[in-house]
Amino acid sequence: MAIEASNALGTYLRDRRARLDPAALGLAGGRRRTPGLRREEVASRANISPAWYTWLEQGRGGAPSADVLDRIAKGLMLTEPEREHLYMLGLGRPPEARYRPVDGISPRLQRVLDGMAFSPAIIKTAMWDVVGWNRAAAALLTDYSLLPREGRNILRLMFTGGKGRSRNEDCDSVARFVVGAFRADVARAGAQGSAEASRLVEELSRLSAEFATLWQNHDVDAHSEGVKRIRHPVAGLVKLEFASFAVEGRPELGMIVYNPATAADGERVRALIEQKEGIAA
Repeated sequence: MAIEASNALGTYLRDRRARLDPAALGLAGGRRRTPGLRREEVASRANISPAWYTWLEQGRGGAPSADVLDRIAKGLMLTEPEREHLYMLGLGRPPEARYRPVDGISPRLQRVLDGMAFSPAIIKTAMWDVVGWNRAAAALLTDYSLLPREGRNILRLMFTGGKGRSRNEDCDSVARFVVGAFRADVARAGAQGSAEASRLVEELSRLSAEFATLWQNHDVDAHSEGVKRIRHPVAGLVKLEFASFAVEGRPELGMIVYNPATAADGERVRALIEQKEGIAA
Protein backbone atom coordinates (compact mmCIF):
# COMPACT_ATOMS: atom_id res chain seq x y z
CA MET A 1 0.00 0.00 0.00
CA ALA A 2 1.33 3.43 -0.91
CA ILE A 3 2.36 5.76 1.90
CA GLU A 4 -0.01 8.68 2.50
CA ALA A 5 2.56 11.32 1.65
CA SER A 6 0.24 14.19 2.63
CA ASN A 7 -0.14 12.94 6.21
CA ALA A 8 2.51 10.33 6.92
CA LEU A 9 2.67 11.40 10.58
CA GLY A 10 -1.04 10.86 11.11
CA THR A 11 -0.94 7.48 9.40
CA TYR A 12 1.92 6.37 11.63
CA LEU A 13 0.20 7.59 14.80
CA ARG A 14 -3.00 5.74 13.93
CA ASP A 15 -1.08 2.55 13.21
CA ARG A 16 0.87 2.68 16.52
CA ARG A 17 -2.32 3.52 18.42
CA ALA A 18 -4.12 0.53 16.93
CA ARG A 19 -1.38 -1.84 18.09
CA LEU A 20 -1.77 -1.11 21.81
CA ASP A 21 -3.92 -3.39 23.98
CA PRO A 22 -6.28 -1.36 26.21
CA ALA A 23 -6.67 -4.18 28.71
CA ALA A 24 -2.90 -4.55 29.13
CA LEU A 25 -2.73 -0.84 29.98
CA GLY A 26 -5.51 -1.05 32.56
CA LEU A 27 -8.05 0.78 30.42
CA ALA A 28 -11.73 -0.05 30.30
CA GLY A 29 -12.57 -2.81 27.89
CA GLY A 30 -15.97 -3.28 26.36
CA ARG A 31 -16.84 -3.16 22.71
CA ARG A 32 -14.63 -0.94 20.56
CA ARG A 33 -15.29 -0.14 16.95
CA THR A 34 -11.61 -0.31 16.12
CA PRO A 35 -8.63 -2.10 17.75
CA GLY A 36 -6.21 -0.31 20.03
CA LEU A 37 -6.60 2.87 22.05
CA ARG A 38 -8.98 5.73 21.44
CA ARG A 39 -7.54 9.11 20.53
CA GLU A 40 -8.52 10.63 23.87
CA GLU A 41 -6.78 7.78 25.68
CA VAL A 42 -3.52 8.43 23.84
CA ALA A 43 -3.90 12.15 24.53
CA SER A 44 -4.40 11.45 28.24
CA ARG A 45 -1.34 9.20 28.38
CA ALA A 46 0.70 11.87 26.54
CA ASN A 47 -0.68 14.71 28.71
CA ILE A 48 -1.84 16.76 25.73
CA SER A 49 -5.30 17.89 24.72
CA PRO A 50 -7.49 15.41 22.80
CA ALA A 51 -8.21 18.09 20.21
CA TRP A 52 -4.50 18.69 19.54
CA TYR A 53 -3.80 14.97 19.20
CA THR A 54 -6.77 14.59 16.85
CA TRP A 55 -5.45 17.42 14.69
CA LEU A 56 -2.06 15.69 14.47
CA GLU A 57 -3.66 12.49 13.23
CA GLN A 58 -5.71 14.47 10.74
CA GLY A 59 -2.72 16.44 9.47
CA ARG A 60 -3.86 19.79 10.91
CA GLY A 61 -2.37 22.21 13.39
CA GLY A 62 1.15 22.53 12.00
CA ALA A 63 4.38 20.87 13.12
CA PRO A 64 4.44 19.55 16.70
CA SER A 65 7.18 20.50 19.12
CA ALA A 66 9.87 18.07 20.25
CA ASP A 67 8.28 18.01 23.71
CA VAL A 68 4.92 16.97 22.26
CA LEU A 69 6.54 14.24 20.19
CA ASP A 70 8.36 12.91 23.25
CA ARG A 71 5.10 12.84 25.20
CA ILE A 72 3.34 11.00 22.39
CA ALA A 73 6.22 8.55 22.05
CA LYS A 74 5.94 7.77 25.75
CA GLY A 75 2.16 7.49 25.58
CA LEU A 76 2.34 5.10 22.63
CA MET A 77 5.20 3.14 24.26
CA LEU A 78 7.41 3.59 21.20
CA THR A 79 10.82 1.99 20.99
CA GLU A 80 13.85 4.22 20.36
CA PRO A 81 13.86 3.50 16.58
CA GLU A 82 10.11 4.19 16.48
CA ARG A 83 10.62 7.46 18.40
CA GLU A 84 13.29 8.49 15.90
CA HIS A 85 10.92 7.71 13.02
CA LEU A 86 8.24 9.80 14.72
CA TYR A 87 10.65 12.75 14.82
CA MET A 88 11.55 12.33 11.15
CA LEU A 89 7.87 12.41 10.19
CA GLY A 90 6.95 15.25 12.52
CA LEU A 91 9.99 17.51 12.34
CA GLY A 92 12.10 16.17 9.49
CA ARG A 93 15.07 15.46 11.77
CA PRO A 94 16.12 12.85 14.32
CA PRO A 95 15.71 13.59 18.03
CA GLU A 96 18.54 14.91 20.16
CA ALA A 97 20.74 12.01 21.21
CA ARG A 98 19.94 10.57 24.61
CA TYR A 99 23.31 10.43 26.26
CA ARG A 100 23.92 7.76 28.86
CA PRO A 101 27.15 6.60 30.50
CA VAL A 102 28.46 3.31 29.14
CA ASP A 103 30.60 0.81 31.01
CA GLY A 104 30.98 -1.81 28.29
CA ILE A 105 29.52 -3.31 25.14
CA SER A 106 27.42 -6.36 24.40
CA PRO A 107 29.05 -9.74 23.56
CA ARG A 108 27.54 -9.48 20.08
CA LEU A 109 29.24 -6.13 19.44
CA GLN A 110 32.50 -7.48 20.83
CA ARG A 111 32.33 -10.34 18.32
CA VAL A 112 32.02 -7.76 15.53
CA LEU A 113 35.29 -6.22 16.70
CA ASP A 114 36.97 -9.61 17.06
CA GLY A 115 35.94 -10.52 13.52
CA MET A 116 38.37 -7.89 12.20
CA ALA A 117 41.45 -9.90 13.09
CA PHE A 118 44.16 -7.62 11.67
CA SER A 119 42.34 -4.28 11.58
CA PRO A 120 42.56 -2.38 14.86
CA ALA A 121 39.04 -1.38 15.91
CA ILE A 122 37.58 0.33 18.96
CA ILE A 123 34.19 1.39 20.31
CA LYS A 124 34.14 4.80 22.00
CA THR A 125 31.54 6.91 23.79
CA ALA A 126 30.66 10.56 23.16
CA MET A 127 33.14 11.43 25.93
CA TRP A 128 35.79 9.44 24.04
CA ASP A 129 36.03 6.66 26.60
CA VAL A 130 37.10 3.42 24.92
CA VAL A 131 34.65 0.71 26.01
CA GLY A 132 35.50 -1.98 23.44
CA TRP A 133 38.53 -3.02 21.40
CA ASN A 134 39.99 -6.00 19.55
CA ARG A 135 43.37 -7.70 19.80
CA ALA A 136 44.79 -5.70 16.87
CA ALA A 137 43.98 -2.44 18.68
CA ALA A 138 45.56 -3.76 21.86
CA ALA A 139 48.72 -4.70 19.99
CA LEU A 140 49.17 -1.56 17.88
CA LEU A 141 47.34 1.30 19.63
CA THR A 142 46.94 0.72 23.36
CA ASP A 143 46.24 -2.34 25.48
CA TYR A 144 43.25 -0.85 27.22
CA SER A 145 42.86 -3.93 29.43
CA LEU A 146 46.00 -2.81 31.31
CA LEU A 147 44.51 0.61 32.12
CA PRO A 148 41.99 1.58 34.80
CA ARG A 149 38.58 2.50 33.43
CA GLU A 150 39.16 6.27 33.77
CA GLY A 151 42.48 5.86 31.96
CA ARG A 152 40.83 4.46 28.83
CA ASN A 153 39.90 7.91 27.63
CA ILE A 154 41.49 8.94 24.32
CA LEU A 155 41.74 12.59 25.33
CA ARG A 156 43.43 11.78 28.63
CA LEU A 157 45.86 9.48 26.85
CA MET A 158 46.70 12.15 24.30
CA PHE A 159 46.98 15.21 26.54
CA THR A 160 48.04 13.80 29.91
CA GLY A 161 49.41 10.31 29.31
CA GLY A 162 52.26 10.98 26.89
CA LYS A 163 52.11 7.60 25.17
CA GLY A 164 48.94 8.34 23.20
CA ARG A 165 50.53 11.47 21.77
CA SER A 166 54.05 10.26 21.08
CA ARG A 167 52.92 7.40 18.83
CA ASN A 168 51.20 9.74 16.36
CA GLU A 169 53.58 10.89 13.63
CA ASP A 170 51.96 14.32 13.22
CA CYS A 171 50.92 14.72 16.83
CA ASP A 172 50.00 18.42 16.64
CA SER A 173 47.57 17.92 13.76
CA VAL A 174 46.10 14.84 15.40
CA ALA A 175 45.59 16.76 18.66
CA ARG A 176 43.68 19.54 16.86
CA PHE A 177 41.62 16.98 14.98
CA VAL A 178 40.72 15.03 18.12
CA VAL A 179 39.60 18.12 20.04
CA GLY A 180 37.47 19.30 17.11
CA ALA A 181 35.81 15.91 16.75
CA PHE A 182 35.25 15.71 20.50
CA ARG A 183 33.51 19.11 20.44
CA ALA A 184 31.13 17.81 17.76
CA ASP A 185 30.37 14.69 19.84
CA VAL A 186 29.69 16.82 22.92
CA ALA A 187 27.15 18.87 20.96
CA ARG A 188 25.41 15.70 19.74
CA ALA A 189 25.26 14.37 23.30
CA GLY A 190 23.08 17.34 24.17
CA ALA A 191 22.13 18.62 27.59
CA GLN A 192 22.18 15.14 29.11
CA GLY A 193 25.89 14.82 28.48
CA SER A 194 26.87 18.42 29.18
CA ALA A 195 27.66 17.92 32.87
CA GLU A 196 30.07 15.05 32.23
CA ALA A 197 31.61 16.88 29.27
CA SER A 198 32.14 20.00 31.40
CA ARG A 199 33.94 18.01 34.07
CA LEU A 200 36.20 16.38 31.49
CA VAL A 201 36.99 19.69 29.75
CA GLU A 202 37.76 21.34 33.09
CA GLU A 203 40.09 18.48 34.06
CA LEU A 204 41.95 18.45 30.76
CA SER A 205 42.24 22.25 30.64
CA ARG A 206 43.76 22.21 34.12
CA LEU A 207 46.27 19.48 33.25
CA SER A 208 47.14 20.49 29.68
CA ALA A 209 47.70 24.03 28.45
CA GLU A 210 47.63 22.69 24.90
CA PHE A 211 44.15 21.22 25.33
CA ALA A 212 42.94 24.44 26.94
CA THR A 213 44.16 26.46 23.94
CA LEU A 214 42.67 24.08 21.40
CA TRP A 215 39.33 23.99 23.22
CA GLN A 216 39.15 27.76 23.32
CA ASN A 217 39.61 27.87 19.53
CA HIS A 218 36.08 26.39 19.11
CA ASP A 219 37.11 24.42 16.03
CA VAL A 220 34.78 21.57 15.02
CA ASP A 221 35.77 18.54 12.96
CA ALA A 222 34.14 15.33 11.77
CA HIS A 223 35.73 12.05 12.78
CA SER A 224 34.61 10.30 9.59
CA GLU A 225 37.60 8.95 7.68
CA GLY A 226 41.24 9.65 7.00
CA VAL A 227 44.80 8.39 7.38
CA LYS A 228 46.68 7.76 10.62
CA ARG A 229 50.41 7.10 10.95
CA ILE A 230 51.56 5.29 14.07
CA ARG A 231 55.21 5.12 15.18
CA HIS A 232 55.31 1.90 17.16
CA PRO A 233 58.43 1.17 19.25
CA VAL A 234 58.65 -2.37 17.82
CA ALA A 235 56.92 -2.29 14.41
CA GLY A 236 58.16 1.13 13.35
CA LEU A 237 55.97 3.34 11.16
CA VAL A 238 52.55 1.82 10.39
CA LYS A 239 50.17 3.61 8.04
CA LEU A 240 46.45 3.06 8.62
CA GLU A 241 43.29 4.19 6.86
CA PHE A 242 40.44 4.78 9.30
CA ALA A 243 36.68 5.15 9.05
CA SER A 244 34.11 5.93 11.72
CA PHE A 245 30.68 4.33 12.02
CA ALA A 246 27.60 4.95 14.15
CA VAL A 247 26.35 1.99 16.17
CA GLU A 248 22.70 1.50 15.19
CA GLY A 249 20.37 1.97 18.12
CA ARG A 250 23.21 3.21 20.34
CA PRO A 251 23.69 6.91 19.49
CA GLU A 252 26.09 7.32 22.40
CA LEU A 253 28.57 4.91 20.80
CA GLY A 254 30.82 5.13 17.75
CA MET A 255 33.09 2.56 16.13
CA ILE A 256 36.44 3.41 14.55
CA VAL A 257 38.12 0.86 12.29
CA TYR A 258 41.76 1.20 11.20
CA ASN A 259 42.73 -0.80 8.11
CA PRO A 260 46.43 -1.28 7.25
CA ALA A 261 47.10 0.92 4.22
CA THR A 262 49.41 -1.59 2.48
CA ALA A 263 50.21 -5.27 2.61
CA ALA A 264 53.46 -4.43 4.41
CA ASP A 265 51.53 -2.49 7.08
CA GLY A 266 49.22 -5.48 7.45
CA GLU A 267 52.20 -7.78 8.02
CA ARG A 268 53.52 -5.44 10.71
CA VAL A 269 50.19 -5.55 12.52
CA ARG A 270 50.05 -9.34 12.21
CA ALA A 271 53.58 -9.69 13.59
CA LEU A 272 52.76 -7.46 16.56
CA ILE A 273 49.68 -9.52 17.40
CA GLU A 274 51.61 -12.78 17.18
CA GLN A 275 54.40 -11.38 19.32
CA LYS A 276 52.01 -10.06 21.95
CA GLU A 277 50.06 -13.30 22.13
CA GLY A 278 53.25 -15.31 22.21
CA ILE A 279 54.51 -13.33 25.18
CA ALA A 280 51.13 -13.65 26.91
CA ALA A 281 51.15 -17.42 26.40
